[in-house]
Amino acid sequence: MYIGSHISAAGGAYNAPKNSANIGGEVFQFFSRSPRGGPAPKLTSEVVKGFKANMSKYKQHNSYIHAPYYINLASSNNRIYHGSVSVLREELERGAELGVKYMMTHLGSAKDLGEKQAIKKVAKGINTVLDGYKGTTLFLIEMSAGAGMIIGDTYEEIKEIIKLLKNKSKAGVCYDTCHAFVSGYDLRDKKSVKKTFDDFDKILGLKNLKLIHLNDSKTDLGSHRDRHADIGKGKIGLNGFRALMEDKRLKDVDLILETPTQELDKKNLNIIKKLRKETYK
Repeated sequence: MYIGSHISAAGGAYNAPKNSANIGGEVFQFFSRSPRGGPAPKLTSEVVKGFKANMSKYKQHNSYIHAPYYINLASSNNRIYHGSVSVLREELERGAELGVKYMMTHLGSAKDLGEKQAIKKVAKGINTVLDGYKGTTLFLIEMSAGAGMIIGDTYEEIKEIIKLLKNKSKAGVCYDTCHAFVSGYDLRDKKSVKKTFDDFDKILGLKNLKLIHLNDSKTDLGSHRDRHADIGKGKIGLNGFRALMEDKRLKDVDLILETPTQELDKKNLNIIKKLRKETYK
């Protein structure tokens, strides 16, 4: 289990490993392009070489790409749908070129089509993204908070999507603690954490859990409001994160913090590192 944060890659992807090391990260997540739109910066041979060299120089164990926020694989608008498919495939290829382990994405909203049709369209989109893909970067479905009919806020929805995938070996799940909590999965104590991941194992299989976004929540259990909080400052609380660390089934899953207060990134990382040290003495 390695611990890191979502960090800036401003000025070039090769800056990301150093930025992670500067706050004590052992792994990191970044955007390889603007999350709001526009063309992706070119990955020249110098950028790729610099990124890989800095991964080693700054002792970073793994790296992950987060897809842009505008992705919507459930859209009835063909421009948005096909654009989302194209960007996700491009991000996978960029990840593979850089040696990134995973690329995760939000799936989009079912408001255009309704849940059943949206699930089918999302799965079709992922199949198109993965068609003929030979790279090493895996595609991760990020669990959502469920606001605005966003797809993927329950284990059952994610299971339905994975069941429809033709190349399951290239896909997995990114679990977000804030999103799961506000979707109704309790994480506040040891008993709750055990039940929540027992259910995950029963419905999705822990083999499909590839990465965890570790975020506290500003809003209540089942609120469906996606508001991240700093570690121990939200409704999940420190006891919940301690229970997560103590669940040995998660010991080989890396943790990425997406906590909201950038100047507290190092402090948030140190809290989780301390819990890891207490657990794995």
